[in-house]
Amino acid sequence: MTTTKESTRAWLGLFVLALATLLLAVDNTVLMLALPHLAADLAPSATELLWITDSYGFMIAGFIITMGSVGDRIGRRRLLLIGAAAFAAASLVAAYSTTTTMLIAARVLLGIAGATIGPSALALAAGLFADPRRRALAIGVFTACFMGGAAAGPVIGGVLLERFWWGSVFLMGVPIMVVVLVGGLVLLPESETRGGGRFDPLSVAMSLAAILSVVYGLKELADDPGQVTAYAALAAGLAFGLAFVRRQHRLAEPLVDLRLFGDRSFSAALLILAVAMVVQGGVYLFVSQHLQLVEGLSPLTAGLWMAVPALGLAAGSLLAPIVAGVLRPGLVVAAGLAVSAAGFAVVVAGDGFGALVAGVTIAFLGMAPVGALGLDLIVGSAPPERSGSASAMAECGGELGIALGIALLGSVGTVVYGGMVTSPMAGGSLGEALAAAADLPRGQAAALVAEAQAAFHQALLVVAALSGALVLGLAVAALTLLRHLRPIGR
Repeated sequence: MTTTKESTRAWLGLFVLALATLLLAVDNTVLMLALPHLAADLAPSATELLWITDSYGFMIAGFIITMGSVGDRIGRRRLLLIGAAAFAAASLVAAYSTTTTMLIAARVLLGIAGATIGPSALALAAGLFADPRRRALAIGVFTACFMGGAAAGPVIGGVLLERFWWGSVFLMGVPIMVVVLVGGLVLLPESETRGGGRFDPLSVAMSLAAILSVVYGLKELADDPGQVTAYAALAAGLAFGLAFVRRQHRLAEPLVDLRLFGDRSFSAALLILAVAMVVQGGVYLFVSQHLQLVEGLSPLTAGLWMAVPALGLAAGSLLAPIVAGVLRPGLVVAAGLAVSAAGFAVVVAGDGFGALVAGVTIAFLGMAPVGALGLDLIVGSAPPERSGSASAMAECGGELGIALGIALLGSVGTVVYGGMVTSPMAGGSLGEALAAAADLPRGQAAALVAEAQAAFHQALLVVAALSGALVLGLAVAALTLLRHLRPIGR
C-alpha cells in the first residue's frame, strides 16, 4: 500500500515533470511574437528566419524516436537530467545570440534537448504511480500541462516583450530547467532499463531521414500544394521509413520494438491519437488566421482567445481519467469525440465571433480524452523497460499528425478559397489578398478584402465540417477498437 509520504513524493515528482513539459510546449510557440524584434536586431534573411522558426520543431520530431530508445537503455531519469541541463545551456546561448547563425544553432540544440525530455518525462510520469487510476490522472495532468503551455506561449511572449528584449523569451527556460534538475535529482526514481545492448547508428540515421523528410514535405505542401519538392520529400521519407521498419525486424536490439504494435490497445490508441492531432493541427491553423486576418485581432489578443479552446483541452484532460474510472475508456473517448463533432457543428451552423470560439472550445474539450486516455493506453500497454520507446512513438505520432493536419486541411482550405474568389488579385490565400489590397485605391481595396475574407471564412467552414466528419469516424473507431477495455482500475 502506498504511504502518504510516498504519495506526496510521487505528486511532487509529477509537478517537476509537468513543469518540464509546460516549458517545452511554451518554447514551441513563444517565439512567434518575438520574431519581428529579433529580426530587427539580427537582420536574418528570409531563409534564416524560417530556420530560426522551424529548427526547434524539426529537431524534436527527428530525434524523439531515438531519444525514447536511449532512455530505455541508459535510464529515463538520467536522460531527462541531461536534456534539462542541455536545454538550460542552449536557452542561455539563444537569449544572448549576437548572430543569426548562433541563434539557429541554439534552436537546433534546444530541439535535440527537447527530444530527450519529452518521452522521458511521459514515461517517468506513468511510472510514478502503480495504481492505474492515479497513473491515468497523472498522464491527464501531463497532457493538460502540454496543452496549456502551447496556448500560454504567445501570451507569455507578449508580456515579456512589453518589458524586456527578445532574448527574454528564451531566458525564462533557465530557472525552470534548474528547478527540473534539482527536483529530478531529489524526487524522481530511476527507471527500469533494458541494458546497454548494441546501439545501431544506421537505424538512428534512417529514422532521422524518414521523419525529417516527411515533416519537411508536409510543411512545404501546406505552403504550396503544387511544389514538386514537397512530394519528393514525402516519397523519400516513406522510402526511408520502409527501410527503417525492415531493419528493425532484423535487429536483435532494435531502435523501435515493432512488437508493440501487436498489442491491440497500443495500435488503436496510437492511430486515434494521430488522426485527432490531424484535426487539431488543421483547425488551429485556420482559427488563428481567422482571428487575425478576418476579425482583425492583434497576435497577442488572438493568442488570448485561442487560449480558451486550449483550456478546454486541459480541463478535459483532467476530467477524462476520472470518468474512465467509472465508464469504459473506449466509451469515454467515443463520447468525447461525439461532443467534439457537435462543437464543429456549432462552428458550421453558427454566426459570428462568439459561435466560432464557443464551437472550437467544445470541439477541443471533446477531443481531450483522446490525448489523456490515449497516452495512458499507449504507455500502459508497453512493458516497463520499453515505456520510453512507447512514449516517443506517441509523441512522434502527435507531431506528424499536427504536421499532416496543417498540410492536408490547409490544402483543402486553399482549394475552397481559390474556388470562391473571382478577382485575380486575391491570389492563393487571404494573406496575399491583403497584401495586394494595400496598393489599391480605398474602394477597390475594400471590395477585394471583403471578397477574400468571405472566401476564407467559407474555407474555414468546410474545414470545420470535414473535421466534424473525421472525429465522428474516430468515435466509431474508438467504440470498435477499444471496446474490450474495462474501466480504469477495475
